[in-house]
Amino acid sequence: MSKKDSTANLDLWLTRTRALLEKALRASIPSAATKPAIIHRALRYSLLSGGKRLRPLLCCAAAEACGGTSRVALPAAAAVEMIHAYSLIHDDLPCMDNDDLRRGKPTSHKMFGEGIAVLAGDALLTEAFAVLAAATPLARYTASDLVAELARAAGSRGLIAGQVADLAAEGRQPSEPALYFIHAAKTGMLLRASVKLGAMSAGGTKTQVAALDRFGFALGLAFQIQDDILDATQSAKKLGKTAGKDAAAGKMTFPALFGLEKSRLLAGQWTSEAIVSLKTFGPRGATLHHLAVRLLQRDS
Repeated sequence: MSKKDSTANLDLWLTRTRALLEKALRASIPSAATKPAIIHRALRYSLLSGGKRLRPLLCCAAAEACGGTSRVALPAAAAVEMIHAYSLIHDDLPCMDNDDLRRGKPTSHKMFGEGIAVLAGDALLTEAFAVLAAATPLARYTASDLVAELARAAGSRGLIAGQVADLAAEGRQPSEPALYFIHAAKTGMLLRASVKLGAMSAGGTKTQVAALDRFGFALGLAFQIQDDILDATQSAKKLGKTAGKDAAAGKMTFPALFGLEKSRLLAGQWTSEAIVSLKTFGPRGATLHHLAVRLLQRDS
């Protein structure tokens, strides 16, 4: 298949799958009129404000790689995006990264106040598990298995661990072990869970789930390195969020430790590692392969 054909196929898949995901996300939370209306407006504001939808897309692509469909993965896909949205709301708070802009719009606490923003994040975190608990995965796994997988990724040894380490590292001299720990946990754990949950929803084998875990680990690092590079090189208008905030806050980033040139090399190397782990899927892993390449090439 030519590069042009593969690009067209990926674009078609993205359009179709995003439509399914947006419908699932809208159905996953109460309407804006549900009392108390302010909290449900806040939930919908953050969850339905667009974005890359990377994690749910990876979830659906992983399900397809294991012989399932995107539809069977929709509860898991919605749940991981709800967790991601909650993490962004809390990440933007003044007590955390103190950001005023997200996806080109005012952040939740700027729109609704800090108290409602905290509660909106709490609600999305909680409702995500209700959505996932109602899933009907194929053979080998139960909804309880899916819930446990997501809880591990989002908990105090996963996403939260990375956030804690990120806060503790502000203003300190960058070190490679600390840097990799922060991003393997803060970004990587939810990406790993996304592809594993997709595989589990489709009844994937232990071998397939393990391969996708390796894929998610490598892709999570590549994605975060590219994010660090973009924060240092792109404008706020291009990114849809405040640019240069990592350096201003003294964050521990890949460019801060390695410089831009080596960081770009590392992003490419981790992307290659991710792609290698897809060999066991043959042609069914093509969508994940092309997504990994697309993420490396992104400029926002």
